[in-house]
Amino acid sequence: MAIKFSTTFLLRKLHQVTGIVPLGMFYFVHIYTNVTAMNGPKVFNDHVQDIHNIPFLLFIEVFGIFLPLAYHSIYGMLISGEAKVNVLSYPYARNWFYLFQRITGVFLFFFLLFHLLNFRFGLIPGLNMTPVAGHAQEAFSIVSTEFQKTWVVALYVLGVLATAWHLGYGFFLFAVDWGVVISEKAQRLTIKAALALAVLLGLVGVNAVFAFVRPCGLLPQSLCESTHSNRKPTGPERF
Repeated sequence: MAIKFSTTFLLRKLHQVTGIVPLGMFYFVHIYTNVTAMNGPKVFNDHVQDIHNIPFLLFIEVFGIFLPLAYHSIYGMLISGEAKVNVLSYPYARNWFYLFQRITGVFLFFFLLFHLLNFRFGLIPGLNMTPVAGHAQEAFSIVSTEFQKTWVVALYVLGVLATAWHLGYGFFLFAVDWGVVISEKAQRLTIKAALALAVLLGLVGVNAVFAFVRPCGLLPQSLCESTHSNRKPTGPERF
């Protein structure tokens, strides 16, 4: 007898897959590239240039990033709209985690739209009008100039933390929903690993943000290879 799957079931599974396979993988590459800012403009710009040199980059961006991101974000907003909040009646940790997943998902929908329009396309009036795409050797200067605005840095810190939680806990949800972890013990260990990953990604990401406004970010400068001669001041440092 043929097994039939509902459309909703398939759409939700596709939503889960797009969040882990193309988007999760892309985020690790993206965060690694941003972390290289700790070692100064030249190192960061060279890594951005390496990305620009990838063959079929536009094809990869459209079908490996933009379309999966659009589907995951839009369908995620629909899921969030259907969510029933019951943390006050049942204040269990898993219920709070589910709520945080929905809240971060909604926030990231708008944050990522802002991020793409700002740095990828340079289309937000009054902010950066030079896209990083096509200007690899100016990439560090473009980002660091934008990060002289305190509210922009604060927004990106929130964006990094929201992404870290959403991806970390998303790995746990994926593992449970796809039957990778079944037993209660396995789920307890997996959720601890997922939360640890979220914390790690959050710390690394926040430091990467501050690496665009001060050498080595929030870490001691002795840990980084950057030299002051490599870093061109783009405005008064506010941090």
